Amino acid sequence: MNPTGYIVGLVGLVFLAGSCSQKPQQAKRQEHAKVSREESLIKANRYLVKSENEEIDNYVARHGWKMEKTPSGLRYMIYQKGSGPLAKKGEVAVLNYKLMLITGDVLYSSDSTGPLVFEIGHGDVESGLEEALLLLRKGDKARVIIPSHLGHGLLGDQKKIPPRSTVIYDLEVINLK
Repeated sequence: MNPTGYIVGLVGLVFLAGSCSQKPQQAKRQEHAKVSREESLIKANRYLVKSENEEIDNYVARHGWKMEKTPSGLRYMIYQKGSGPLAKKGEVAVLNYKLMLITGDVLYSSDSTGPLVFEIGHGDVESGLEEALLLLRKGDKARVIIPSHLGHGLLGDQKKIPPRSTVIYDLEVINLK
């Protein structure tokens, strides 16, 4: 082999070896970037949840409400006791309600739309409303604060409820059947 061919062959071999070692490094960099993005999203989500919880706690304190808090972050207060057994999945609930933002703006109410009627556990309403209803019985009147992750989440309802909104229900359980 002549010296030029030897050098070209050696350069080619070095290039080939270098490109092989770059692929794992590039994959590692991409994986690190993916993990970093995921960690950033998790941190941002934790911050948003913490901020929303502080806002809810301040709202409850300003109004002097004595609310219970579930592990999911739902707050509720039964201010008039009904009778009978607690609501159960599979029952049809009939509710008078007023739905407000934490700002106090009323968005929906049974005064304008009629009673809210749905099957408990069927997923037709916010998960926070279903969770709250399972804590109530016929005749109960309650205030329920639903954090955005249990309500309409990042998108809102595409009508009146804005994205990432905490909502407050004032409920009356008319019937469970």
